[in-house]
Amino acid sequence: METLTTKPESEIGNDPFMSAADLAAYSARMRAAKAMKEMEGQDRAGKARAELVKRLSEPVEVTPEKVQEITKALLHKLRIAAEQGQKELLVMRFPNLMCTDKGRAINNAEAGWPETLTGRPRQAYEFWRDRLHPAGYGLKAMIVDWPDGVPGDVGFFLTWEATRG
Repeated sequence: METLTTKPESEIGNDPFMSAADLAAYSARMRAAKAMKEMEGQDRAGKARAELVKRLSEPVEVTPEKVQEITKALLHKLRIAAEQGQKELLVMRFPNLMCTDKGRAINNAEAGWPETLTGRPRQAYEFWRDRLHPAGYGLKAMIVDWPDGVPGDVGFFLTWEATRG
């Protein structure tokens, strides 16, 4: 009958056995690989974010066709939201870098927050101001995420309330 002491030190059953030092080294390699993967992911996310900021910085050419396209898509989303009993709809989300103050005025609900907008977010605000506000829609701007406890993306919400008459 074979006992555990008669087996080689490096084996228990059919599986190789790691020493404590081997296990510590393995653990360190796994942590390093995980950290590298996270850094690569953050790097990819950072590049994607930079590309998004670049794209949002370039204004959209406002043609009658583009206005019709935006209006049609927006109306579809508004109808769905209304059917679900909602009273607001997130219509745009963008990095706080699209604000000259990184969203500070929006976060503090300052009266002049629209003046901090740049690029397409500015165009979206102007679209609301010129076309949607006269039709009774409100616009709520707020910070919608807080990575590491600091203001992150800004969200534009169209709001509506039934009037009682």
